[in-house]
Amino acid sequence: MNRKNWPLRIFGVFAVIFLLLPTVIIIPMSFSSGRTLKFPPPGYSIRWYENLFTSPLWTDAAWSSIQIGILAAILATVLGTIAALGLTRGEFPAKGLIQAIVLSPIIIPLVIIAIGMFSVFVRWRIAGSLMALVVAHTVLAIPFVVVNVMASLRTLDRNLELAAANLGANPVRAFRFVTLPLIAPGVMAGALFAFITSWDEIVVAIFLTSPTLRTLPVVMWGQIRTEVDPTIAAAATILTVITTIVFTVTTILQTRGNTTT
Repeated sequence: MNRKNWPLRIFGVFAVIFLLLPTVIIIPMSFSSGRTLKFPPPGYSIRWYENLFTSPLWTDAAWSSIQIGILAAILATVLGTIAALGLTRGEFPAKGLIQAIVLSPIIIPLVIIAIGMFSVFVRWRIAGSLMALVVAHTVLAIPFVVVNVMASLRTLDRNLELAAANLGANPVRAFRFVTLPLIAPGVMAGALFAFITSWDEIVVAIFLTSPTLRTLPVVMWGQIRTEVDPTIAAAATILTVITTIVFTVTTILQTRGNTTT
């Protein structure tokens, strides 16, 4: 093993610890027996998880986040896959500009997007509705689907599609029976990234939620400003665990996709 790499490895370890330590500390705090956030906790209890899963405030917010995340992931996957196919296979004027516009939600500050969406949705009279949040989160999630699907399409052997066309398959059948199965890992990875984007999003959600429809991150934000008890830590732990699981599955799918292609 090259000794010259040791300083870089040590720096990498400390960087990982620095980034993960705040998240790791939240986990034991969620099992605190006290009524305030404190580390180390004075004792251990699952009372705050019981409160999390029995309080309508938290359960309704979690259900709203799940609904919005699933719907946004489905829409973003369909639209993002179509966009990726057009950007990869198509040849048309201003292709680079269109691709930049599609990927722009990754670059543009979220608060600017939130203000713009809020203004538009107020005029459409859908602000504060499930539809508004689904549409907004779909827009934010599409770039992640496009990036993943485009990466899969660029590593796909075009001869397989041409062979299907020579055998009489029209473009739709060729995509359904040849292209889509081969890029499925990339599509699934994009769908999971889309769900994570919606599940964790808070800036746009703050602008578009209403007193009767709030996502889990918005409720967490509101509670930490008024009442800080370990229920917030329990919700943060659940949020982190789900995000980690989805991200792990996404990484596995991407690895399998790279292996098969």
